[in-house]
Amino acid sequence: MSQTQHPAAPADRYGTAGPAGGSARRGGPLGRGAKAAIAAALTAAVAGTAWFATLRQADDPVAHDMVSFDVLGPEEIEVTFQVHMPVGTTATCTIEALAPSYAQVGTLDVPVGPAQTRTSAYEVTVGTSQEATSAVVAGCTATAP
Repeated sequence: MSQTQHPAAPADRYGTAGPAGGSARRGGPLGRGAKAAIAAALTAAVAGTAWFATLRQADDPVAHDMVSFDVLGPEEIEVTFQVHMPVGTTATCTIEALAPSYAQVGTLDVPVGPAQTRTSAYEVTVGTSQEATSAVVAGCTATAP
């Protein structure tokens, strides 16, 4: 019987074999210095993102959550939302009523606070120029005391 011989791979195609048949490169395609530089860059990026988020929160300490809405008829929609802000803070929240095309068909600026707790819930009715199919809290901004 004859044995089938397989063609050998070109020597320069996969690198040279190191000890125990492994690759001659020990750290892979990147050296230790490159890996350290990448790790330092990633660490700096994460720290920068955290710092930016902290500054952003300090600039505007008011956050909001949409809870629900109920279409009461062709000319009004009821909206329930929560506001999260430090105790004693006042803010103004803008509520928008939207048509199926996402066109704004009603808006209402709602003064909120000062509240006795960090989170407080509000329920408002927004008048509309035509029937709304959804509503959003467009934003809340702290107001001066």
